Amino acid sequence: MLKTERADQSRELDLASMRSTMPAGGPLQAGAELNMNLYATKKTAAEGMLDLALFLANVTHMKTVIEQGAGYRYYAAVLTLISFSLVLQIIAGVLIVIIARRDITEEAEQKRLDSLNNKVTVLIFLIFITNILISVLGMERTGLFARMHF
Repeated sequence: MLKTERADQSRELDLASMRSTMPAGGPLQAGAELNMNLYATKKTAAEGMLDLALFLANVTHMKTVIEQGAGYRYYAAVLTLISFSLVLQIIAGVLIVIIARRDITEEAEQKRLDSLNNKVTVLIFLIFITNILISVLGMERTGLFARMHF
């Protein structure tokens, strides 16, 4: 009996969550409005997951560069850029968590959230530029490709 009640409550919460994010006239409930706070939280969580994926890719790239050793032509530059990118990603991740925990519907929070969102956007742009530089310096000509260009 208790298990059935929990399942019913869970189903009701799932439907309520879906209804709260549907636009007016959506398929679940006529007249439902978009819950901006839930939408913003989901958007921020997705952004955080992408940041985490890039973080893990950079850690793997750093491991590869370290394994190649100091004989690699751009060893210090690539290692420095990867480290810089990882630090920026950690800062952006912390800011994303802070943003996700706030309520966007409260007017007192909106200016602060807008400012934090702008800072995260700038950080992500810097991460983007840094990773472009990492990619450019991280390519080493080997095998057939190297013979074709020399």
